[in-house]
Amino acid sequence: MSTKRIIQVEEKVPFSMLLPLSLQHTFAMFGASVLVPILFGINPGTVLLMNGIGTLLFIFITKGKAPAYLGSSFAFIGPASIIIAGQGFQYAQGAFVTTGLLGCILAYIIYRFGIKWIDIVLPPAAMGPVVALIGLELAGLTVTGGAIGANIMVENSTTQDMTVFLVTLGVAVFGSVMFKKFFAIIPILISIVVGYVTAMAFGMIDFTPVKEAALFTMPLFQLPKFSLQAAMTMLPVLLVITSEHISHQVVTSNIIGRDLLKDPGLHRSIFADNFSTMLSGMIGGVPTTTYGENIGVMAVTGVYSVAVIAGAAVLSICMAFIGPLAALIQTIPGNVIGGVTFLLYGMIGASGIRLLVDSKVDYSQSKNLILSSVVFTSGLSGLTINLATVQLKGMVLASVIAVFISLCFYIIEKAGLMNH
Repeated sequence: MSTKRIIQVEEKVPFSMLLPLSLQHTFAMFGASVLVPILFGINPGTVLLMNGIGTLLFIFITKGKAPAYLGSSFAFIGPASIIIAGQGFQYAQGAFVTTGLLGCILAYIIYRFGIKWIDIVLPPAAMGPVVALIGLELAGLTVTGGAIGANIMVENSTTQDMTVFLVTLGVAVFGSVMFKKFFAIIPILISIVVGYVTAMAFGMIDFTPVKEAALFTMPLFQLPKFSLQAAMTMLPVLLVITSEHISHQVVTSNIIGRDLLKDPGLHRSIFADNFSTMLSGMIGGVPTTTYGENIGVMAVTGVYSVAVIAGAAVLSICMAFIGPLAALIQTIPGNVIGGVTFLLYGMIGASGIRLLVDSKVDYSQSKNLILSSVVFTSGLSGLTINLATVQLKGMVLASVIAVFISLCFYIIEKAGLMNH
């Protein structure tokens, strides 16, 4: 990255560069973001529309200082599935709205009382592993098949599947360090195109959905319904998405070299994130969240411009109304998406390690060594804890444990009982 020109957050880019750079972000988020509405059995067009609108709102609320793409949140899938099975999707919508509203209230509390508490509940020895786990936990999805992963670790995998995956990954890896000039900032887009062409050569692309898609489509809208039971079922997710949001802002801060928790402020980004979730729930969409895939794109390319993120948001909105465009992107095989995210998720994991290095965490102190060890183990061991209707595992469980142990260590140290 030291020899690559950085395009900073506030920089504008010409249209000739804007379109391919925006497409790069659109491709990176598309598979995972569309998977959520498919799991819920709702219209993906509505979700793509609200992802785009939510991202533009996020950029506006954070004063154009925090580059982030808002895609469909996976944190809500567990409790939402329970609500949908018992009461229907409209009641899940109501729970999305309620959770988003509570998140907005939390943003106001942060605005009033500041962010010093973050160093207490998530000190660097805990924050580094939590950030690393964002990528490391998702790494397995890149090779397990489906819409967001390569079909190379399942029984029906073929030589063609492995070839497309390796070609895509190879172009992304070596292109990131070998491409020059403009090509140096679009290695992800180039790798997707090369992987897609390779898949076409093997006859793996079915263009039937593109041919049958209506030229113009209209997203489906519906109002939410509210119940106390649904709201309480969804409530524990607030802790999960707050931890996830802070982690994403920290890793983005490390990548772009600016402290986003202070400027534009954690209160602004958390409000924007939850306001987008609330708005999406009001019209029939799913909750939104800042996306690790797009953070990974910024880490690889050195392009942090919010204008590029805004361009990706506009493309997402267009896909909600232009049927063949959305259908064409949906033809990208999981082997291609997996090849790209294999690198992107790894970059996020490395960013967590970088946070530990930059913070100069002293592992000669038992509290730091124990804290990092327990967080990593709880996130990677497969341990699962059920809290009411919410299942805590992976990065989510690690975040909760990190906060709990950090608070305990803080109290022990303040009481003079720490043995250092």
